[in-house]
Amino acid sequence: MATNEKSNTESGKEPDSAILSENMKSLEKLMLAETEKIRNHHEQKFNALSARLQSIEASIQKSKDVSEKEPINESVVPTNTASNVAPKTIKRFQLKHVFEDAANFRMNKYYYSEWEEHYNVKWKMSVKRTNGRLGFYVHCQPIAPSENWSIRTKLEYKVVGRSQDDFIRTFDYNYEKSEGLGFCGFQEWEEMKKWHLVDGNLTVEAKVTIVETIGLGKEKLRKFDESQKDVSDVILTIRDTKFYVSKMYLASQSSVFKALLLGGFSESKQSEVKLNGIDPDDFHYFLEVLYGESSIDDGNVEDIALLADMYDAPIAIRKCEVFLLKESKKTLDTKLEIATRYHLENLKEWCKTQITTTVVPKNISGPKNRKVTKKNPLRKLLCF
Repeated sequence: MATNEKSNTESGKEPDSAILSENMKSLEKLMLAETEKIRNHHEQKFNALSARLQSIEASIQKSKDVSEKEPINESVVPTNTASNVAPKTIKRFQLKHVFEDAANFRMNKYYYSEWEEHYNVKWKMSVKRTNGRLGFYVHCQPIAPSENWSIRTKLEYKVVGRSQDDFIRTFDYNYEKSEGLGFCGFQEWEEMKKWHLVDGNLTVEAKVTIVETIGLGKEKLRKFDESQKDVSDVILTIRDTKFYVSKMYLASQSSVFKALLLGGFSESKQSEVKLNGIDPDDFHYFLEVLYGESSIDDGNVEDIALLADMYDAPIAIRKCEVFLLKESKKTLDTKLEIATRYHLENLKEWCKTQITTTVVPKNISGPKNRKVTKKNPLRKLLCF
């Protein structure tokens, strides 16, 4: 036995155990490096998701703050003037994107954010370096447009500064085709580089308020026109569209309709009631849901949820939540935003459980390491 060990040493060959040990160390170093790469990748994804969720929370809190400062009696739908619109009926959202290495943008080349879906329309932003200036645009693309459609908007474009020194411009525009609208000379390029780049990256935001939409509705399943006159006792008018409905039935579905149509208000004595600040197509699908039709899809669920929340219609709210839980193809953060805005607690809890990641433990015991799935610690950020 001693002779064999001496022979191996003299010939320059290490014992098998030493070779195995070196191989294991090399393998462990390799796996540690790959583990760190995977961990960094997931951390980047978490950071992006965290920023998105915090943006949602801030937007919702801001809406609450405005409502608290300017109290509005939400038990009754405004009916007197077109300008008297309840805040809940306003379709508003925010786009945000970080363009990396903006200082080295190529001339006359567009750089785009990802598409986001809001209110049956896809939206994204783009920026461009041209003629010593920064161009900034907001693009829209309806999901199911008719031959003639339009989206009237109020747009706020913002380049985010390092110390709240933001550069903002506003623009009102009526989209009638899929295009990007904005400013070809939004800001001087050198000024943008000096005051708004952070580590070479450019952060931009766009706040979009949808004032009116035309021609974005899908096929309707039920009629509420004059053909229903013999089974209705009130007409609800939105813009130029009349809805023939039953007071008692709507009152059984909605506390707001009950107060409006059967309470002590002047509208309860009228045969025709005007509702303002509402899109007639959205209201039609909302009525279909109240009347038992399966009208909810990814294109209108947000619109129906908005009206169901505004009119306090629990059955319609529950149907929206079930659709988002079981059928919707919307992204996780979009579902979470809808759940938070309209107090869909079951959907909110489901979203939290879906925020998971696959990580590899730091303590590697050998090549037979297995992946472990655990809940994302950022879940605590979702408790609104």
